[in-house]
Amino acid sequence: MPATTASSRSTASSRSGTQDTVAPRAETPEERARAAARDGTAPAGAPDFAALLHQDPEIAGVLLGESTRQSDGLQLIAAENFTSPAVLAALGSPLGNKYAEGYPGARHHGGCEIVDLAERIAIERAKALFGAEHANVQAHSGSSAVLAAYAALLRPGDTVLAMSLPHGGHLTHGSSANFSGRWFDFVGYGVDEDSGLLEYDAIRALALERRPKAIVCGSISYPRHMDYAAFRDIADETGAYLIADVAHPMGLIAGGAAPSPVPYADVVCATTHKVLRGPRGGMILCGAQLAERIDRAVFPFSQGGAQMNAVAAKAVAFGEAATPAFGGYAHQVIVNARGLAQALAGQGLTVTTGGTDTHLITADTTPLGLDAQTARGRLAAAGIVLDTCALPCGTYPKAGPGSTVLAARRTGIRLGTAAVTTQGMGEPEMLRIAELIGAALREDASARQETVALAHRFPPYPDRA
Repeated sequence: MPATTASSRSTASSRSGTQDTVAPRAETPEERARAAARDGTAPAGAPDFAALLHQDPEIAGVLLGESTRQSDGLQLIAAENFTSPAVLAALGSPLGNKYAEGYPGARHHGGCEIVDLAERIAIERAKALFGAEHANVQAHSGSSAVLAAYAALLRPGDTVLAMSLPHGGHLTHGSSANFSGRWFDFVGYGVDEDSGLLEYDAIRALALERRPKAIVCGSISYPRHMDYAAFRDIADETGAYLIADVAHPMGLIAGGAAPSPVPYADVVCATTHKVLRGPRGGMILCGAQLAERIDRAVFPFSQGGAQMNAVAAKAVAFGEAATPAFGGYAHQVIVNARGLAQALAGQGLTVTTGGTDTHLITADTTPLGLDAQTARGRLAAAGIVLDTCALPCGTYPKAGPGSTVLAARRTGIRLGTAAVTTQGMGEPEMLRIAELIGAALREDASARQETVALAHRFPPYPDRA
C-alpha cells in the first residue's frame, strides 16, 4: 500500500498535543496489516544475507556465484527474466513460514488472516490485469496449472488435441514421459513445413475426425501470435473445451503487446515468470462457471498448501504489470526480438517463420555447418546463454486413414529478449548481440570478453552492481 509520512501513533499524538496518546488499535487483521505497512519497518525474519554468509558460507557462495553468472553474460533463455527487488523481497519474506491449505476465508489451518489478504490482492489484481472473471494464483508452476486444467475438464483416456512436441508443443501437451501422455489420448497438430506457420484448416480437419474433449492452443517455440478466435470456432464446431496454454506470451498480453486468449478460451493457463517478470509459478484464469472446478482441481486434487510467499510475489508482479511502464517494456521486448531476428539472419542463421511477433526467436544453425547442440556449447563458452528446441520437419498426424506417422526430429536454437530488455538494452544492443552470436559460433576468441563488456554496461540490478 502507499506509504505515508507519519505512523498512526505519531498522527494521534499530534492531534492531542501530547506524546502520550496512543492511536486506537485497528480492529481487523487486515487493518492491522495495512497500518503496519505505513510504519516502514522491515518485518522480523526479512532476508539477511550477512546471516547466511556467517552460518552457511558454502550456500552463500552459491548465491554469489549465480549472481555473478547472471551479470557476466547475456541471458537469452526465452523463459527467463529478472524480477524486481520488490518481487524478490516478497519471495524471501516470513510468509513462507505459513501453512495455508485451502482458499481465503476457507483454510484448513488457523492464523491465515494476513496471508488471506495477500491472496485476495493477487486474485483481484490478476482478474483486473487480464479481464478474467476468476483467477487461481496458487499453481506452483505452469505445468501444475495445466495439470489442474486437465483435471477439471477431462477424465483419463479422453482425447486431447494439442501442438505436437516436434512442432513446438510442451511436455504437458502429450509427452509419453509426462502425466499428460500417460493419462490422455493426445493427437498432435503441427505447422506448415515450409512457412513454419499453423495450418488452421488442417487443425479443423483433424479435430472433426478425432472429436477431442479438449483442444490446447499454445507452444514453447512458436514465434507468431496464435489466432484464438479460429481455435474457438474449431472448439465450438467439435464440442471441445478450449484451453490456452500461454506461459510464454502472458507478459506480452499483460502489457497490451499481444492478443489475449481470455475472451475465447474456457481456461487460460500461464506462468508468472518469463515476460511477466514475476516469481517462478503458475496461474489459471477462467469464467465464473468453471471457477469451483478449477479451484478444486488445484486444491485439494493436485496440490497441498499454497506457497504464500510466492502468492504475495505474484501480487507484486501483477501490480507492476498494470503500470504504463510495463506496457512500454512489453512493446520494447517485441521491437528488440524483431531487430535481433533480422540481425541473426544477417549472420547466416535461418530464422523460422522469417521473424517473430513475440519475445522469442527460433533459428536453424545448419547453414553455418553447426548442429544446435554444438552451437549452444560455443555460445555458452562465450557467455551467451540460450536453449535448443525442436524445429518442424517431416509429417505429423493429419486427418485420414493411416495418418499416424510422427514427425522426424530436428533441432535449432531458441532465444528470447525479455531479460536483456529488462536490463535496458534496445535495438542497437540487439545488433551487437547478433554480432557476438556470430563471432561465438565462428569461435572468435574475443567473443567472451566482448560479451562480458556488453553485459556489464547493463547490470540487471544496477543499485547492487
